[in-house]
Amino acid sequence: MSAQPETTRKHQYEAAKLAKRLRHQVGQAIADFNMIEDGDTVMVCLSGGKDSYTLLDVLLSLQAKAPVRFELVAVNLDQKQPGFPAHVLPEYLAARGVPFHIIEQDTYSTVTRVIPQGKTMCSLCSRLRRGALYQWAAANGVSKIALGHHRDDILGTFFLNLFYQAQLKAMPPKLRSDDGRHVVIRPLAYCRESDIAEYAEARRFPIIPCNLCGSQENLQRQAVKRMLEDWEKTQPGRAENIFRALGSVSPSQLADRNLFDFAALGAREDAPRADAHQWLAGSPDAP
Repeated sequence: MSAQPETTRKHQYEAAKLAKRLRHQVGQAIADFNMIEDGDTVMVCLSGGKDSYTLLDVLLSLQAKAPVRFELVAVNLDQKQPGFPAHVLPEYLAARGVPFHIIEQDTYSTVTRVIPQGKTMCSLCSRLRRGALYQWAAANGVSKIALGHHRDDILGTFFLNLFYQAQLKAMPPKLRSDDGRHVVIRPLAYCRESDIAEYAEARRFPIIPCNLCGSQENLQRQAVKRMLEDWEKTQPGRAENIFRALGSVSPSQLADRNLFDFAALGAREDAPRADAHQWLAGSPDAP
């Protein structure tokens, strides 16, 4: 009889410790990248998944004690997927007392019509979703758009770009949109997906699964995710070290001539330099 209360107390202690860790990591990311400023209206893009629920929940807990004043509005895009439980998010947000708006736009039909069956839908789906959210933000005085991408999403994008695009590029914690009209922030940038999953379970968020791209298991991103999970099992700390490396870049130790002027490194500053055409002219392979 006495074991049950002890188990309950342990669970409560672990849950409180996890919540404190996530709040600290989110607060640290916001401070490090100046994500939220005084007077901001922050649009939290809520999909119904564990990440966006956690993002909203942590921001709500930080809002009362934050050193700056800011407003939150939760926005969901109802993409008209068959079977989507449209009542879940409005009921949850109303119960939490969170201002919210539901955008209704049938992007599902567009994606399924344009993308052949079996092909990856993520690119077009995310582009349409982003356009709808950005348009609403511009029309409603939103100053920051908060997305639920976490540390493992950032690492996954880094390896996708490295393996398949030959680029050293990831998801920045903060960016300006291509059209220059919006500032996008990722307050969960320091948070591990496993912690978010545990937190979402403890908080019993009403998760809505994605039946569009979420059901496509053979994606390159899924393969990278499995790689990171295997590393976490066999080499704990490796993923964290790689993530920290993204914030400790030495351009002079890479090979990007746009970031570092390698050509200027010479024995004599006044020495004349030959361009590539002159060097290639003397090559045996030159035409």
